[in-house]
Order: sequence, then structure tokens, then C-alpha cells
Amino acid sequence: MLNISNIDLIIILVYVTGIIIYGIRSGKKSSSEEYFLGGKSMTWPVIGLSMFAANISSNSLVAITGGAYNGGISVFNYEWMASVVLVIFCVFILPFYIKTGIYTMPEYFEKRFDYRSRFYFSIITLIGNIFIDTAGTLYAGYKTISFIAGDINPYLVVGSLALFAASYTVLGGLSSVMKTEVVNTLILLFSACVLAVLVFSNAGSWEEIKALANLKGDHMMHLVLPNSNKSMPWLGLVLGVPLLGFYFWCNNQFIVQRALSAKNIDEGRKGALFAGLLKIPVLFLLVLPGIIAIQLLPNLKDSSEAYPTLLFKYLPIGLIGLTIAGFLAAMASAVSATLNSASTLVSMDIIKKFNPNISSQRLVRSGQVSTLIFMVIAVLWAPQISKSESFMDYMQGVLALISPPVVAVFLAGLFSTRTTSNGAFAGLLTGFFIGFGFVILQVLGNEWAASIPFLFKAPIIFSICLAITFLVSLLGKGKTADQLTGLVWSPALYKQESIEMKGLSWYNNYRILSVLLLLITFVVVYIFR
Repeated sequence: MLNISNIDLIIILVYVTGIIIYGIRSGKKSSSEEYFLGGKSMTWPVIGLSMFAANISSNSLVAITGGAYNGGISVFNYEWMASVVLVIFCVFILPFYIKTGIYTMPEYFEKRFDYRSRFYFSIITLIGNIFIDTAGTLYAGYKTISFIAGDINPYLVVGSLALFAASYTVLGGLSSVMKTEVVNTLILLFSACVLAVLVFSNAGSWEEIKALANLKGDHMMHLVLPNSNKSMPWLGLVLGVPLLGFYFWCNNQFIVQRALSAKNIDEGRKGALFAGLLKIPVLFLLVLPGIIAIQLLPNLKDSSEAYPTLLFKYLPIGLIGLTIAGFLAAMASAVSATLNSASTLVSMDIIKKFNPNISSQRLVRSGQVSTLIFMVIAVLWAPQISKSESFMDYMQGVLALISPPVVAVFLAGLFSTRTTSNGAFAGLLTGFFIGFGFVILQVLGNEWAASIPFLFKAPIIFSICLAITFLVSLLGKGKTADQLTGLVWSPALYKQESIEMKGLSWYNNYRILSVLLLLITFVVVYIFR
């Protein structure tokens, strides 16, 4: 158990109390649009910080720094690839989401295909939100807190975190979630900046740091690794990482819901690009401190202890308390985000579908009740994750069931008018059974299934689903051009947009901002390749 000063304990108590009050006061819940989409009034700084916060939660701080300590800077590949994917999101995808007025990602699937694809995606997304995002965050929170406080009952920890999150999520909806995330993220980023400066100042020369890291292997200081590397083969980097990133940033309800809260398309685009820009400093704030920790903390038995140990060793009293409070609040925000997105799916994709005349107030109430139910399920499930061989194995096993078929069908529907409803549903079901088959084989101890890296499994499933989707589509008749208006991308839309954007200043032109983000990303990747 680590010693925490009374000053730090007071700061933690005051911060947690303050964030609950702020979350409740900043909520909007008088209508379903306000409760589930924040009244569609969010500006780009809030959207960008909220999207970034939903991804870089407190457990990510621990995981990224620990990943770098153990496996090198290749862990940053997931971060910079997000910038590339978010550019694609801004250019091709977000306009369709906002113009169609959807609340959920499955809702787009019904507009483009039919109700079967919508319900499939809704159920799969709910499974992911509850058993990966919510339960996973609660479990990671328990692991972090147990490092600080010692042996502690897991149900007590995950229950307390869930109640903390639900205290303002149930009452305030998405607006509460996003605004509290902004505060928590600013605190965590400030703490990470201070800690990074202190870590760098206590380290040796850059050459000494690289030499010490390379003693653990030549891969430690490179982003692009040979195919023989099991965790990040270069072919997996090219094929697997973008696929997972596309699902996370473009199809994941609890991420995209933030962009849908924008007051217009331009604010949503700039917010997403801002989130992509925030991913680049992660290299200097979290990844490289993890490399330096090899020199400063050479005897760690568990790499996940790298960030907390650096925090307690180098941050001054007061800032430790503020950082821990930010940790707790960020965990709660991540749980809040997933609970809110799950309740949105139930309310808009299931309840309103079967009862289209339900009042806005009753729809909000159904979202509040479902939030509480999902919270209880996640609390009961979270401690069971410890029974898996590792947290990462658990995450990968469920993700293999979710992301590849959804991305395959989504891309086929967005860029091809020939894709039919039957083709989409066939592709989704195919992906489900293949992914489920991989999971069963691994549970049964099949060496062949276990030997295939996850970054290879994802593109394999994706390719098969895409092929099935197009083959079945060729056998049937798709929707008419009028039915697909506003649902399928075409070069004509790009040309029309070019006319509308003439005369815009560079900082209001999302295309110029996208190119600048890609250039910054390319320079960073080239330097550390």
C-alpha cells in the first residue's frame, strides 16, 4: 500500500465531489435529443477533448506506458493510426451520420440496409459496450486502485466506480458525460505533461536511454517491426491496426456519439481532427516515459506498475492527489460514456422501434433505467475478467466477434450502391460465426487458432465477410437510387462540397486541416520508424 498524504486525500475528496456536482448541473435531459445527443449543441473543442478522453482514459495511461516499458514504442502505432482513420472519418463518413439525423450507428444500418442488420449491430454493440468497454474499464480501474491501496475487494471497487459514474450519467445524459470528460482530460493531460518533464529531466542522455532500451531487444525503439514479431508484425500494422481503428473511431457508438452531438458538420469535423491531433503527443507524454522508466525503474516485476510508480516517485504532494482524482474521474467518465451509449442503443434502436409513438420523456426514462441495469451487469461481470489468461486476451477474444464483419458491411454499403440488404446480413452472420469459431477453438486449446496473431485474424475475417457480402448481393436486387440518396458516397458529393467551400480560410477548411494532420503524423512516424 502506497502512502498518500492528507493533502492529497483532501484534494481527491473535493475533486470527486465537485465533478459529480458539475456533471449533474451540466446535464440536459428535457428531451431525448438533449439527453442522448447533448442537444446537438457541442463545439469542436469539447467534441475533440471528449473523443480523446473516451479513448485515452486513465487505464490507457497505465497500459500505454506499461506497454512501452515491456515491448517498446510500437505500442504508439495504435495512436498515430487513429489520426489517419479520423481524417477518413471526417472526409467520408461523418457527413452521412449527421445529415441522416441518426442517434445510433445501427440506425444507419437500417437506413442503408434493413432492420435485420440494425438489430444485429445493436445487440453486438451492446455486448461490446457492457462486456468490453464498461466491464473492462471497471476491471482496469480495480487493478489500478489495488496497486495504490493494496489488497481490496474487487466488487467494492468496481461498484463504487460504477456508482460514481452513474451519479451524473443517469441524471444528465451525454452532456454531463462530455463536459466532465473535458475537465478530467485537461487534468490528466496537465499531470502527464508535468510528469513527462520530470521524467525526462531525471533521465540520462537520449543515446543512453536508447542503448538501455535496446538491451531488451532491437525492436524497442522502432515502430515498424518484422513479421516475426508476435505483438506488432508489420503486415498486421498495415492490415489489422487500421481495421480495428476504423471500427473504434467510425462505428463505435460511444465514440461517434460525441461527433453526432455537434451543432453542425463543420464543428463535428474539426472536433474529430482535434482528437486526432491530440493523439500525436501521446508518444512524448506516455510512450517515451515508458522507455525512460527502463532506466529509472529497472526492477519492475509488472510493467503495468510503470506509470503509477513514476507518478508517486516524481510528482510533488498535491499534484499526486489531483492526478489520482483525475484518474478516478476519468475511469468514471469512461464508464459513463459506455453506459450512456448503451442506453441510447436500447432506447432508440429497440424501445422506440417497437413503440414509435413513445413520448420523449418516457424515452429518456427508459434510457435512465437501462443505464442502471447495464451498470449492475457490468459490476457483476468485471471481476470475472481476472479468470482470463490476460486482459488483452479477453479483449481480443470479444473483438474478434465484433469489428471485422461490421467494418466490411459498413464499407460495402457506404461505397457501393450494389450492396443489398441480404448481402449485408449474410456478411454479418458469416463474420459472427467465424469469430465465434475462433473463440471456441481457443477456449478448447486449439494451437492453430491460438498461434494466429489477432492482427492477422481481423483482416482474414474482414476479407471473408466482404467477399460473402458482395457475392450474395450479386444474386439479388438492391435499393433504388432514390432510396439510397444521402446514404452512399459519390464523387459528385465531393465536387459539390468543393464549390461550397470556396473562399474559406485555411483554419476553417477541414481538407487543409486534414492534410496538415497527416503531414504531422507522417513526420513523427518517419522519425521513429
